Amino acid sequence: MNNYVLATANIGKIAEMREILSSLNINIVTREDLGITIDVEETGATFLENATLKAKAICNASGLPAIADDSGLVVVSLNGEPGLHSSSYGGFELTSKERNTFLLLKMKNMEQRAAKFVCTIVCVFPSGKSLYATGECHGTILTQPQGKGGFGYDPVFLPDGKSKSMAQLTAEEKNAISHRGDALRKFIKVLKANSTEMQL
Repeated sequence: MNNYVLATANIGKIAEMREILSSLNINIVTREDLGITIDVEETGATFLENATLKAKAICNASGLPAIADDSGLVVVSLNGEPGLHSSSYGGFELTSKERNTFLLLKMKNMEQRAAKFVCTIVCVFPSGKSLYATGECHGTILTQPQGKGGFGYDPVFLPDGKSKSMAQLTAEEKNAISHRGDALRKFIKVLKANSTEMQL
């Protein structure tokens, strides 16, 4: 069974990615498992570019195929903010709770609250080849946080067709509709379709 390393250090993302990738015949290890502590500067202009930067860096550091994601919240009425800067929106020093408060204050009195989560998954192989897939989850921004589960902007995001915020869903419910779940399921198909070429 081949080892693949996850480029993220986010515990929530690791749990989601491990769960969804469990259908593949691969062994998932983390940066922590390998003692990799490098910080990758996200200088890309797109989610794909940032995910590729992270995957390449961790692949080079580990010598293993590396899976990275870059994701964010895109709000229509804020011209796509926070977008690529979702994790630092309002300032790097803010907690997730404070970041949600900052977002809600910016959207105070806004009637148009449509938004989507976007996630791009990239796998870079030691050969230099790469595969990727992108997923989305559409919804609206609530006027106040609801729920204590999930992470990031989950408490203020109401997925289309749901009566609960992303933070109120069970892990199974969230994975079934989330942007990361969507991207990972597409990625699994891409990986399987290229298994011979990639010598998996």
